[in-house]
Amino acid sequence: MNWIQAAILGAVEGLTEFLPVSSTGHLILASRVMGLSGEAVDAFEIVIQAGALLAVVWLYRTRVGELLQGLVRAHPRGRALLLKLFVAFLPAAGVGFLTHSWIKAYLFGARPVAAALIVGGVAILVIEAWRRRRAEAPKVVSVDDFTVRMALLIGLAQCLSLWPGTSRALATMLAALLLGATPVAAAEFSFLLALPTLGAATLYDFVKNHESLLGPALGGPAPLLIGLAVAALVAAVAITSFLRYLTRRGLVPFGWYRIALGVAVFVLLGLRGEALP
Repeated sequence: MNWIQAAILGAVEGLTEFLPVSSTGHLILASRVMGLSGEAVDAFEIVIQAGALLAVVWLYRTRVGELLQGLVRAHPRGRALLLKLFVAFLPAAGVGFLTHSWIKAYLFGARPVAAALIVGGVAILVIEAWRRRRAEAPKVVSVDDFTVRMALLIGLAQCLSLWPGTSRALATMLAALLLGATPVAAAEFSFLLALPTLGAATLYDFVKNHESLLGPALGGPAPLLIGLAVAALVAAVAITSFLRYLTRRGLVPFGWYRIALGVAVFVLLGLRGEALP
């Protein structure tokens, strides 16, 4: 992996991590197009998520500060949100730990990703159409309005995102919308839930694969550092732009994009045979 390829993957990660389009799916497709594959590349695609998390920590530093205060001393608002995030984190953490190796072996490929992209796109269109026909006012307008029960249901939905191409952001945001949240509240809860979820995943993969990530398999530590830095910068811009976009357009364009990309991948696979595994 050269520095340009590392920067491209970092940009893809930062742009797509918090959008309902699947960062892992896009990284897998981008890596295959550039001719990159193998266990070290798979680990790289997961570990550079830490760069996107840095953007969340910075942009939501006030919330993160409240979470830390709730962790170490009495802070009702911080402790309440911390509990909800922990409850939402547990299902995917458990399922992911048990299925991690199987997922990497069988689902890190272009065909599974394309299928998940299309299914997720259809889900967006259906749920957004339902949400816009509802006459009820939103029940949740802030992350503080989510209940522990809602957090658990969102956490269960997050398990679907373990299939690359589904998108963690899509699964959690659609679940929140179904529970009566506004799009912005759904997005912000999803962003904060990324801290424990992606933090645990990146740490696990780094500890397990640090030798290949920092060794000659990828060309030393430089590609990883470049990927992390680019992912952090691009994610910060993507998050702020996405929130503004949500208030005007909603998620429907992302649904059509997912369907178009999934179909395009299947067409490309059909034309090239096994060129993209």
